[in-house]
Amino acid sequence: MIHLIVFLPLLGFLIAGLFGRQIGTKASEYITSGFLVIAAVLSWISFIGFWLGGSQATTYQVAEWMSVGTFVVDWSFRIDTLTAVMLVVVNTVSALVHIYSIGYMHHDPHRPRFFAYLSLFTFAMLMLVTSNNLIQMFFGWEGVGLASYLLIGFWFKKPSANAAAIKAFVVNRVGDFGFALGIFGVFVLFDSINFDVIFANAAGLAGTPAAADSPVLLSFLGYELQRDAAITVVALLLFMGAMGKSAQFLLHTWLPDAMEGPTPVSALIHAATMVTAGVFLVARMSPIFELSMTALTVVTFVGATTAFFAATVGLVQNDIKRVIAYSTCSQLGYMFAALGVGAYGAAIFHLFTHAFFKALLFLGAGSVIHAVSDEQDMRHMGGLRKHIPRTYWMMVIGTVALTGLGIPGTVLGTAGFFSKDAIIESLYVGQNAFAGYAFWLTVIAALFTSFYSWRLIFMTFHGKPRAPADVMSHVHESPNVMLVPLYILAVGALLAGLVFHTPFIGSHHEVGQLDPHYLEFWDAALFLGPTNTILEEFHNVPLLVKWSPAIMMALGFGIAWWFYIRSPGIAAETARQHPGLYQFLLNKWYFDELYDWALVRPAKWLGSFLWKQGDGRVIDGFGPDGVSARVLDVTRNVVRLQTGYLYHYAFVMLVGVAALITWMSFGGAQ
Repeated sequence: MIHLIVFLPLLGFLIAGLFGRQIGTKASEYITSGFLVIAAVLSWISFIGFWLGGSQATTYQVAEWMSVGTFVVDWSFRIDTLTAVMLVVVNTVSALVHIYSIGYMHHDPHRPRFFAYLSLFTFAMLMLVTSNNLIQMFFGWEGVGLASYLLIGFWFKKPSANAAAIKAFVVNRVGDFGFALGIFGVFVLFDSINFDVIFANAAGLAGTPAAADSPVLLSFLGYELQRDAAITVVALLLFMGAMGKSAQFLLHTWLPDAMEGPTPVSALIHAATMVTAGVFLVARMSPIFELSMTALTVVTFVGATTAFFAATVGLVQNDIKRVIAYSTCSQLGYMFAALGVGAYGAAIFHLFTHAFFKALLFLGAGSVIHAVSDEQDMRHMGGLRKHIPRTYWMMVIGTVALTGLGIPGTVLGTAGFFSKDAIIESLYVGQNAFAGYAFWLTVIAALFTSFYSWRLIFMTFHGKPRAPADVMSHVHESPNVMLVPLYILAVGALLAGLVFHTPFIGSHHEVGQLDPHYLEFWDAALFLGPTNTILEEFHNVPLLVKWSPAIMMALGFGIAWWFYIRSPGIAAETARQHPGLYQFLLNKWYFDELYDWALVRPAKWLGSFLWKQGDGRVIDGFGPDGVSARVLDVTRNVVRLQTGYLYHYAFVMLVGVAALITWMSFGGAQ
């Protein structure tokens, strides 16, 4: 079964990519979509086996790959609970995106290529999440990077799409460089990159001496690192890769620009799959991160800072897709903050629920864009609720799930209510130095999330229409091929938290006891490191802590309603009264400008200098160009002697004869 799950998307890519012109557009769409539906169904079957407690972690070897001394890499599939969760997320969202794209892309003449790219991306992501070693994971890691480059720049005739694709590719290479160094470090520490070996020996590495005279385990940047420092450096290098792929603070700048790709790409890559690869990496390598409190603290700090930063920027964005993109960035920050305090189950639970409601919001935004003739600026929308009511209600469902509508202390709530609240409560009881910092920033981010989410709803669907009359006259609801995927995602956005919260985060138990369903779901082996007393404690936080996300959600809704429904002019007036803050947020804290000034311009200047002065003036000037120029100078002067006049030649002959006689005379005299 696992072989079908992984290889069906690859087969779809090969058929649509190599034979798309021969079999036609419709066949390419139906074949790739059909294969993904089969893979999604099989993924749910695999997941239900772990959910009900009947399945065990298993490894399937596909082929031998590399064997050089102690460096042995097999191509194999690792199927455990974490993998099963990711298979459901990847294949479910990908299958729905494939189906949705049949309607959304129906005017595009290059649909076979588009569907081939979607299937290629899905295969690469499946290689990543089923990997049993770091090399196979890196293969999938780079594969999704390549596929995202192709999909973001799918409309390659648009300069902005090409620029966004290149930016995403380059920024991710920064993180990937750290990831590659982390893989090297893991091999030095464990003499293997296979997960079974790493996990089995992680506890033994923790038991090695930590005294001043303990052996050097790793050399890095000229420093000789002993046990604690070596583990911390390796963990942080791995996290650097996660920061790039999951668009965390400082390496986040590529994600908003990636909205230049078609909207289904945003739903697949930037909401539910590729951007969560970093979360998956940290969760998978938790046995290493658990050995370094410093690394976990850094993860918490970066995650919380990202959650807050992205939420502030989302407050003022006007592009409907960019608002959702910054929301994605913020929610990924929540996941990393939870990972940093050891709440792995809560982080993966939020990854799971987030896939449903964020894909729903992106595809819903695509339905809106489709209805208003490709307009993406919310300032040119408004009044769409009556024209596209089904899309409106799907967007509302996605919004209440994102903002976490629910009643604390009960099982009444949307998907985001269960998972996001679990993260905030876990941060409250977290033990590392930045747990309190993360708690307050994520609570504030919950307020901002509610505000910008309802701002999107009110600006897009309520009030008077702000679009031109000719656009409004053509506003229409999307076809069923686009709406049915929204309905399915809406079910997950509403019910995924209620149905699955117990196995992911456990239920209320006395301190000192863990929910047996949680232990059975995670096979009593994953995510049970030293920091996981948090699983016992976060169910018993004070009542005010439990209610804080709900209070922030209600407050954000109220402010958005006041700004955009009750008194629509107050938002513009607030921006006029605080122009500095407004421009600061509108320009995304000026990170793009800062990087352009500090990195891009100096790099361009250096490249131009080396090109024109180094290569052109010095190397070419004194090398091939210089030699050829001197040869031309000599031949040009020699050519001047060939005048064609007889008396010139006679004169030269006389001079020569005179010179010869003179030489012979003086020579003979001697």
